[in-house]
Amino acid sequence: MQFKHPEFLYALFALIIPILVHLFQLRRFKKVNFTNVQFLKAVTIQTRKSSQIKKWLTLIARLLAMAAIIFAFAQPFLALEEIVGKKSKTALYLDNSFSMQAKGSKGPLLKRAVQEILSDLPEEETISLFTNTETFIDVSKQDIQNDLLQIEYSSNQLSYPAAYLKAKQLLGTSPETIKRVIMVSDFQQKENAFALQKDTDTKTHLVQLQPVTRQNIAIDSLYLEHNTNNDLTLNVVLSNTDANAENISIALYNDDKLIAKTAVSIPENGTAETEFRLDENIKINGRVIIEDPAITFDNSRFFTINTPEKIKVVAINEADDSFIKNIFTSDEFVVLSSSVERLNYNDISNANLVIINEVKQIPVSLINALKPFVDQGGTICLIPAIHGDLVSYQQFISGYSTQGLLAEKTQEKKITSINFSHPLYRGVFDKKITNFQYPKVNSYYQANASNIVLSFEDNSPFLYKTNNIYVFTSAINQENSNFKNSPLIVPTLYNIGKRSLQLTDISYTIGQINSYDVPISLGQDGILSLVSDQESIIPLQQSFSTKVSITTDEVPTRAGIYRVQDKNNSVQQHVSYNYNSAESDLQYYNLNTTEDYQVSQSITELFDQIKEETSVNELWKWFVIFALIFLLIEILLLKYLK
Repeated sequence: MQFKHPEFLYALFALIIPILVHLFQLRRFKKVNFTNVQFLKAVTIQTRKSSQIKKWLTLIARLLAMAAIIFAFAQPFLALEEIVGKKSKTALYLDNSFSMQAKGSKGPLLKRAVQEILSDLPEEETISLFTNTETFIDVSKQDIQNDLLQIEYSSNQLSYPAAYLKAKQLLGTSPETIKRVIMVSDFQQKENAFALQKDTDTKTHLVQLQPVTRQNIAIDSLYLEHNTNNDLTLNVVLSNTDANAENISIALYNDDKLIAKTAVSIPENGTAETEFRLDENIKINGRVIIEDPAITFDNSRFFTINTPEKIKVVAINEADDSFIKNIFTSDEFVVLSSSVERLNYNDISNANLVIINEVKQIPVSLINALKPFVDQGGTICLIPAIHGDLVSYQQFISGYSTQGLLAEKTQEKKITSINFSHPLYRGVFDKKITNFQYPKVNSYYQANASNIVLSFEDNSPFLYKTNNIYVFTSAINQENSNFKNSPLIVPTLYNIGKRSLQLTDISYTIGQINSYDVPISLGQDGILSLVSDQESIIPLQQSFSTKVSITTDEVPTRAGIYRVQDKNNSVQQHVSYNYNSAESDLQYYNLNTTEDYQVSQSITELFDQIKEETSVNELWKWFVIFALIFLLIEILLLKYLK
């Protein structure tokens, strides 16, 4: 038992006064003479003993009443010693990721959590509450009631360690404060193990909300390919968890027009794939839809097929250029091929890719013309000639990088290593190949390069990239190399051409770094915007003479088909964004209370426990009642005890 005003307890010493008074009063008596002394003596003794007992009982009752009043003024209470005299601060993380759409016993997990917070949080208490998208610092229930009721699901989820660190930052570092972190989530399994940073100064509570079923059917991904009949098809990959799914209906729309519909069955914890045939060279703003009531964000997926923009390639040759024309076909590329002498320099400014094909000496005029081309985002592929003018090669490369060509060596070498992780080969190989027929060269130039794409058997570079320049270190004509006969030449040069103008993919994932080019010349003050029916944003962009490079990361925030518009609201093309499908996998951590954190199943249960732990039981009213009881006992003793 503890006291709010312990100084009142000094008044207990005043209880000595009635005791002393009482003792002196017991010694006082009067003598009365009677005729029959022997008879009255016994009566007197009996009366004195009864009187003493009555007075002692009265004194005790009076002392207890006074002591009870003194204790009441001292205001005693019962509470945990660790919370006495300290303020408490609470930071609450409310997970509003898409997996919280799952249905619990009382409805969607997020909506249930909001209702419990609003019903169980005390009116006068202030907390700091944050979600994956918003933060409210030192607010009461009334301050955030409307915000919580209107909370929306988010595609961006904080990792659990990051959410915990943010909560600790909101609590501050004061040692005189009882710090408490509450994390409300379904705790969907993201990594192998669940771990939070240990902190003995902070009480951590995890509220794990569980859905009634873990079954969820989702559209996992979309991709285009040509089938065995060379028809363009849209392949749809679906995933399913927890139970078999039979005859799931899938619909394909172009804008609001239904193109096709089919059904597919998906095994438990497995995937299934179906395809829709599409017409070639037709612009499509597509949407694939399924019906699944469990989690709805992954029931649709958007894609866009824009009218293909042909990539402009300028080839400057002093060797056979037939392989260039065979790789860069007219359906995707526009190839302008000429010798150095007949080159129209105006073609360079309009090109996306310039190939210098075994030119023995690069003229200074060409070097000067290529400098602004590269500065404006253009790509160059340099294929040196046998016994070429090394000085001109070095002069050309030195304008962009220090990783140039060195001395020429005549020595046979095999091209044995492929950098499979290089962006140039993304999606080209299903697996790493180690036993292919190695192409070779008879002579090459030494080079000091780091970003190597293809390398020789001694790990020296055969093809490397520096700045926006792809540099071969050897001539690839038939006399010096059989690289043209190798299967590697097609994906290598084709992807160099495709990456010179990064046309939009059929869709992008929100929250990831996405880059693409829009083939348009905006001028000095031009700007592009991404506009949909739900939001309009101005993405990070860089304008060049022939294109605008756009990069998106955290924006846009909503899945859909966006119009790429200039400042005059003229639509240049469309681009699709989808949510990350990782939230579709309803696998959860199996959490149990440890020394680092306590696990609860509901917010109501946790708030009741916290209320009990932090409650202060005031006892002064009881002592007032005791004082009245003892006073009543004193009155009864005086009135009825003889």
